[in-house]
Amino acid sequence: MIQTQTRKADHLRICLDEDVQFHAQTNGLEKYRFTHCCLPELNRSEIEITTKFLGKSLGAPLLISSMTGGTQQAKTINFRLAEVAQKYKLAMGVGSQRIVVENQTLSDTFAVRKLAPDILLFANLGAVQLNYNYGVDECLRVVELLAADALILHLNPLQECIQPQGDTNFRGLLDKIKFICSKLPVPVIVKEVGNGISAEMAQNLIEAGVGAIDVAGAGGTSWAKVESERALNPNQRRLGLTFAEWGLPTAECITSIREVAPDFPLIASGGLRNGLDVAKAIALGADISGLAWPFLQAASESVEAVEALVQLLIAEITTVMFCTGNASLSRLKQSQALQKLG
Repeated sequence: MIQTQTRKADHLRICLDEDVQFHAQTNGLEKYRFTHCCLPELNRSEIEITTKFLGKSLGAPLLISSMTGGTQQAKTINFRLAEVAQKYKLAMGVGSQRIVVENQTLSDTFAVRKLAPDILLFANLGAVQLNYNYGVDECLRVVELLAADALILHLNPLQECIQPQGDTNFRGLLDKIKFICSKLPVPVIVKEVGNGISAEMAQNLIEAGVGAIDVAGAGGTSWAKVESERALNPNQRRLGLTFAEWGLPTAECITSIREVAPDFPLIASGGLRNGLDVAKAIALGADISGLAWPFLQAASESVEAVEALVQLLIAEITTVMFCTGNASLSRLKQSQALQKLG
């Protein structure tokens, strides 16, 4: 448990203080451009950015992506995020709750439901833990502790390869995910942690019964870089740096999955930094978009900084819709306003 808690603290420190972003690899959204509409025939104040996801209403197509928990700093960050999520009706995911399974006294660091009684809220565990003595009971426990609307099972094979003492037995996980999906009373969301999900793997997961997919593509935080910062020896650090730019770009994940699953609930995340990125991801086919690093930076500062970020994201999304002549998110998705360059 102490090792897990130390790792959580390390991850926060490194993500906030070190340069662990992708550089050579991008999220792919820069390859697309909206066609400007000089006469939108809209009143900007009437543009509607509300939506529904997994049956719950959202004030904007935004997910505060899974980040942290298990330490006092993490508690402060989670509570600030939850307060703003409630005010603006945003979806929110917490970081891996494995540490709570190991020590339930730390559950208060994830206890955001009391601050956000109405939001779409996601519990979170590493899928690989299903090969390390976790099962339905542990999944139910984290869902119930959070009073969550869904459970994220995250996939992180590259991170586990780089991480000191990583859990690298991924054999048979698809069948175990299928079993969990059949037993839980809430939907299961499968997400990567920043290296992307291919169309082929998405098909396998959909057939296994997952309720939604978060592509979490390459182009944002590189967890290979994060783990290289925690390396115990030079070879381990070099391994992390070798794979620092590994993965499928977010835009590519969205478009390829939409070719095989046109209507399946889909979250876009991975290197999204502003409302323009959010709007591009939605125009490509995502239902909502998740951001982590920008929210982490803001939440490490204050509630006011988080609220200012949300207001800016909403203004940016609304501006895209106004300047492309789309009054709703559904119209934005159906329009041909987003064009691939070249």
